[in-house]
Amino acid sequence: MSAHRKEFVLMLEGVSKTFSGFKAISELNFYMDEGELRVIIGPNGAGKSTMLDLITGRTRPDKGKIEFGRDTDLTRLNEYQINRLGIGRKFQTPSVYIYHTVFENILLSLKGSRSVFPSLFHRTTEEQRSRIDEVLKTVGLDGRMAWKAGALSHGQKQWLEIGMLIAQNPKLLLVDEPAAGMSDEETHKTGELLLSLEGKHSIVVIEHDMTFVRQIARKVTVLHQGTVLCEGSVDEVQNDERVIEVYLGHSKQREH
Repeated sequence: MSAHRKEFVLMLEGVSKTFSGFKAISELNFYMDEGELRVIIGPNGAGKSTMLDLITGRTRPDKGKIEFGRDTDLTRLNEYQINRLGIGRKFQTPSVYIYHTVFENILLSLKGSRSVFPSLFHRTTEEQRSRIDEVLKTVGLDGRMAWKAGALSHGQKQWLEIGMLIAQNPKLLLVDEPAAGMSDEETHKTGELLLSLEGKHSIVVIEHDMTFVRQIARKVTVLHQGTVLCEGSVDEVQNDERVIEVYLGHSKQREH
């Protein structure tokens, strides 16, 4: 039965995608409330990144519908149009302008910003400076604004890229494995950052680190073979026999 559309910021119904005979996504149904922070877990090959590719227009579904907000059909739009709607994506590897300062990275990302050279050589307005200060405080880099981005640690680069997304004021943030390669302290700070954004943005986080998942998750969606295996709280998911079999058992073995 189809869900009531107005309740959701994002809805996927009956979505399937096959690559060279491999069914990456299979009859996927996914519903997300506005302002929600949702964590998606699942073993390698479960379809997590393909799902994000479908939402952002990097690839097209073979069938099914993907809707954003009230009746905006994402399958009819290209990547640029989807980004302009307010859907921002952060990939696993941070992508920042390493030869520019932290301040300049955020400046270049501001919503409505001009191209690189006019943005950098045009005098910044009071409004822009205030917004950049606000974003840098949010991601904990206000003391590093004059640093070249290339001099930041791996974790700080991840926070800067999250800041670059926030600067665009997206309605929906898609964050792919933000804790990958981080120290325990950086991982915890990243969790606090994402929790601070909850409610201001709708956020989808894909993650393998179960300690991190436990820190941030309200509701967890488990993908397996391109479809939803189960959904619920961290405790509900961890105690589900199907999840233990296909995912968490392997994860626990890796942690020991």
